[in-house]
Formats: sequence, C-alpha cells, structure tokens
Amino acid sequence: MKKISDREQKLPGYFDSPWPVECGGNRRQKSALGRLSAKNSKTEVITKSSDKWNVMVIQREEDEFFLGGTMPYFNGPKPYGWVQKINPETLEVLSESPKLPCGDHVWCGAIAAHENGNIIKVNGNYMHVLNPNCDVLLERKLPINQAHNGLLILSDGTIITKDCRLENQENSTITRLNPDTLELLHEPFTLPEGSMGRIACDLTEEGEFVYIPGIEKIWRVKVLSDSLELDEDWQPLYRDSKQSQGLAWDGCISDGSLWVMDNGDIESVRSIYGVNPNGRVAENTHLSWRNPAPWKGKQRLIKLDLTTSEMMAIEPFDKDGGGIIAPPVNVPEFQVCIAWDSINGGLAGISSKDQNLSVSWHLDARPTMQPVVFPESGELVINNFENGEDELIVVDVSSGELLSRVKVNARLANGMFLTPGLNRDIFYCTTGTFSKVTWI
Repeated sequence: MKKISDREQKLPGYFDSPWPVECGGNRRQKSALGRLSAKNSKTEVITKSSDKWNVMVIQREEDEFFLGGTMPYFNGPKPYGWVQKINPETLEVLSESPKLPCGDHVWCGAIAAHENGNIIKVNGNYMHVLNPNCDVLLERKLPINQAHNGLLILSDGTIITKDCRLENQENSTITRLNPDTLELLHEPFTLPEGSMGRIACDLTEEGEFVYIPGIEKIWRVKVLSDSLELDEDWQPLYRDSKQSQGLAWDGCISDGSLWVMDNGDIESVRSIYGVNPNGRVAENTHLSWRNPAPWKGKQRLIKLDLTTSEMMAIEPFDKDGGGIIAPPVNVPEFQVCIAWDSINGGLAGISSKDQNLSVSWHLDARPTMQPVVFPESGELVINNFENGEDELIVVDVSSGELLSRVKVNARLANGMFLTPGLNRDIFYCTTGTFSKVTWI
C-alpha cells in the first residue's frame, strides 16, 4: 500500500483545516506542519480551570477552534457532553452548546469538523451535529447502549463510530451515519470481538479500510458504498488471552504499518467498563492510571505490516507490569516510533531502520497523553507527570534530547489529546484543566 501523510493533503470528508479531527487525521499520525523551535525558547502559559473533562481541540476555519468534552461525573450528578468555541489567543469561551445527552455514560468521546461546515460530536451513546455557533442541529441516540470511543469521517462524508468493550464482554459494533440527517446508512456492523481502542482509517489506491484493535486480533474492515466488509485475509494476532498482556489502544497508520501498544485495559478502565452506564461507578471506586497493572507483562510496541500482516514487537522497558492509556506515534521521516510506559515511567525512541525494531534512546519521563510531532523540526510534544503535577515536554525525535519543559498548572494527567495551535503553540486538555503553551 502507498505510504501517505495526513498533513500533506486535504482530508476528504473533513473541513479544509490542518487539524479537523483528533490526531490530525484518520491515520492518527499526530503530525503537524511547521516547527516549535522550542530549544532555548521562553514560554507563555494560559490556563483555565473548571469542573469539566476537557478532551480535545479541533480546528475549523483558520481562527476557529473548538473544545469538546464531557463531565467527569462518575457518580452523583447526571453526566452530559458539551462543545465550546474558543478564542485561540485567550482561551475565552465565545459560544457553548447546551448540555448534550450521553445516555449517562461517562467517557471522553470526540468531535470533528465535517466538510459541510458542521461540528460532529459523539459522547456516550449519543451523536450530535452542531453549527459553528455550537447550536444543536441534530441529535441521535445510537442503537448500542454503550459508550462510543471516538468518531471518524470517511471519504464519502459518512460518519463512523464504535462502541467500546473489554475482554469477556460482548462484541463491538461500528455504526455508520448520514452526516446531514444522522440516519443509519446500514445496520451496525458487528465485529468478531470486542474492541477497546479508537478506530483508525486508511484511504488507499486499493480502497478505504478501517483498523480496529480487538481482544486478540487487529481487524481490518473495507468500506463499501452501502456496507462494511470484514477483510478475511488481514487479521493479525497481536495478543493471546493466555499471555500476561493487556489490550491495545488505537493504532497509528504510518510508513506502511499499523503501530500499537498493548497493556491498555488498566484497572481504572476495567472499572469504568465494568458497569453500565459506563463510568457510573460506586463513590468509593478509586479510578487512577497509577494503580498497579493487572498483568505481569512488560509494555510492548507492536508493528503490523499493512500488506503482509507480519508482526514485530519490542519491549522497550525493563519493568514488569507496564501500562498505558494512549497509543504510540511513528515518525517515518526519522524512522523512529515513540513509545512509553505510563505506570512504571519511561519514554523511548524505537528505531525501525533495516526492518528491525531497536531502542535508540530512553528518557526519564512519565507520559500519558496523545502527543503531537513536528517532523520538519524533529520535535515531539508530550506530557510528563511527576510529583503530582503535569507538564509538557519537547523532545528531539532522533536523539531523545529534552529540548523544553513547562508546567501547565494541572494536578491530574490522563490520556487526552494535544493539538497544535496557530503559531508555535499547543493546546493541552485534561480533567479540570485546559491550557495553551506558546514558545516565543
């Protein structure tokens, strides 16, 4: 399959924007134009604190940025979703949606800017369409009563989303909707397994394919005009349930391969998906990604060839019981994939040169979030949680050199999304804190 970069073209189905969807595109390459030039630069930080679970920022027009999220009401008040249009310079809220029903599920959800100009949001088992002023145009209760983990827009403009399941739960489904009416394009497509991670999608000369991390296999589904079709010839086994490894989160489609990390269904995730509505746990439930992993296996980075389905894996860190709440990012310009272990700590650059995987560098850091890379300058931006406080760090992709670090005034880190701003800045999202860091 042809190797394609999301940032080098307009993404079909999306509004013509550098970052209209989580991770910057359906391949989840997290790759931004330009550079931060962070080394030896000063920084400015703007922080807004609230009771909200801030999930992600997307861009529509050049100066239009939208923040989407939910409420972290794991018990007590009725949860709901929300979307805000923000001033990218000051973080001032310019307009805000009403409370958006989520079926009482507490999970992060997603937003995206559609080519028709509207903002699409999934939260729990509800889909909403909003105009650029955050007014609700359409609302749809999805047919599966389960939290849905992300949404993508396909090249024909239709919307797909997937419900989230763990091991020993029911099979997951993909729901495909008309963006103008939110009517189902066809019956929900049932996968052979449950699936925890978000979906990724690759548009190629051979067709459009959706990649879904399952319980034991990674599944590939071909997009047809009025249906979805399971690829019977590409079903690599990445995990044996008898092994001491956890489930995979999302994949990064890059350089002819799908890159994933396993060990994702940590204790807090199991607690959230062990109840329905998802996330409505007992008041004494301790939801923390810092708890010890429910397995002995080390954290793995896994590479799956998109043509042959051949699998390569590496354990970049020494400690048992590794765990993460976000996927890796591959940077083909440097032949380096970035992986980490959130539970034990550790950030690593993994070389993919000469068709092998080997550790190029290690950095003493504890990331948890979905990063951003700037291939032009070889910079990686990711969080580092230590001593009960979160910060952003900028790391040289090829060497692992720490180029910059800056506090974001957050006491809680999670697996949410970083987003590039207008000029040498990054939007940072977590529960209770929304920040912008600018390098000057």
